[in-house]
Formats: sequence, C-alpha cells, structure tokens
Amino acid sequence: MNKNSTDIRTKQIYRVTLLGMFVNMVLFLFKLVAGFVGRSGAMIADAVHSASDFVTDVVVLAFVRISAKPRDDDHKWGHGKYETLASLLIGVALFAVGVDILMDSADKIKAVANGEVLPRPGAIALIAAAVSVVVKEALYQWTLRKGKKLDSPSVVANAWHHRSDALSSVGALVGIGLAYFLGEEWRIADPIAAIVVAALIIKVAIDLCRTALAELLEKSLPREVEEEILSIISATPNVHKPHNLRTRRIGSNIAIEVHIRVDGAMTVYDSHEISKDIERALRARFGEQTAVAIHIEPLK
Repeated sequence: MNKNSTDIRTKQIYRVTLLGMFVNMVLFLFKLVAGFVGRSGAMIADAVHSASDFVTDVVVLAFVRISAKPRDDDHKWGHGKYETLASLLIGVALFAVGVDILMDSADKIKAVANGEVLPRPGAIALIAAAVSVVVKEALYQWTLRKGKKLDSPSVVANAWHHRSDALSSVGALVGIGLAYFLGEEWRIADPIAAIVVAALIIKVAIDLCRTALAELLEKSLPREVEEEILSIISATPNVHKPHNLRTRRIGSNIAIEVHIRVDGAMTVYDSHEISKDIERALRARFGEQTAVAIHIEPLK
C-alpha cells in the first residue's frame, strides 16, 4: 500500500466514521427528548448509549489519523497499533455501557419487587425505539462492510458498537411495547429485556478487548496463515527449509520474520535476489505494507 493508497484509506475511514457521528448525534437528541417526554427510563438509557457511540467515533477519528502516519525514527514499525489501541478503548467503553445498563435495570427490578409501579411510557418513546433499531442496524451493516473492505479493526469495532446500540434499542422496544400495550404488571419487562441486552453488549466488548489485547501483546497470526506464509516461501526456487517463523499484526498490516537456507556456495547477490523474490511474493499476498525480515543461512 503506497502513500496515495494510505491517504485514500484514511479518507474513507473518516467518511464512514463522520457519517456514524452525525447519525449518533441525531439519534441521541431524538431519543433523549423522547425518553423525557415519553417518561421512559429505558429510552433515556438508550440515548446515553447513543452518546457513547458518538464518543467512540471521536476516538476512531483521532487514532486513525495517528495510525496513518508513515514510519519514523521513534516508530520504525509504523503507527498501526494506535488503531488497535482505539479498538481496545472502544471495547472498554462498550463494557462500561453494558455494566451501567445492567446495574440500572437490576435497580428497577428491585424497585418493582419492593412494590413500586413503573410509569407507563408514552408512544413517542416506542416510536423512537423502533426508529433507532432500524437506523442503527442499517448503520452497523454498512460500517461492518466498509471496515472489512478497508481492513480497519477500529472501524469494525465501531460497527459492533452500532450493533450494540441496535440491540439496546431492541430491548427498549420490547420493554416499552409490553409496558405500553399490556398494562402495569408487564412493565417489569423493560428492565428484564435491558439486562439481556446488557449481557450481549458485555460479550461483544470482551471479544473486542480480547482481540485487541492479543495484538498489542504480540500474539502470532493464526496457524493457517503461518502455514500459508511457509508455503509461499517454500515455493520460491532454491529456498530450503524455512524455519524460525515469527509473525504478528501491526494494525491492519502484518510483520513476518523467517530464516531460510540456501546453497552455501551461492553468491551474496544471488541470495539477496532470492530474499527479494520472497518479499515480493509475500507482499503480493498480504499487502505492500507487510514488513518482511529474512535471515539467510547456508544449507548444510
């Protein structure tokens, strides 16, 4: 990936994220008003969730700009892991939102158990929940496709944050709907549904954090990818017994270090040409920004 390609990728990530920010801000204001006017605690909590989406959009924009910077003296492997760090922060934010929804819903259930009657929500809260489900699910699908196409972990992570908001709105829709249509004995369905949604949000957050931490802690690429790398190297003429393979991710790129054996009588020039052939083959498969380090040993 050359500089122009990197710039195009960065601009596309910005475009996706800015659209998400605009949608989140509009939904936040709409749901907050609907929650207060419609007397729905679930909708107010859902509005806060949309506000958290807006914050994570800001995080993505800030870190993608940093991760797109070229290598420098202080970051000889590039700045790709800043994008991974953004994914981790999004996961942490998701976890916090999930726990907050869980605790708030548990308090409501406890209040009902103590004889408190939850207020009947208004129709505007029901409409807001339905609109949020449709809009956020559509935004999730679009952002996820863009994130995978751009090979951007932070955009993919942000897509899942959109999905968590859609799930949160589903819980609000179910709870508000039951409370609105079926009477006060069903109003406890609102916090119960919210607890289920909170559990789903927490699971997504844990998965995102686990993936980001694995990369930050230098976890190797999957076994099947490493086997493919060895296969590409072994297919290069005059290369014998590739070994000591080490791999890792650096944001959307990967780094490969490997030892190969060649004929001990081969000239330095010829062995260097072989290493260049391997680098070209690996970058053709995994991207031009793939970092490749090859150690050449004489064949015994």
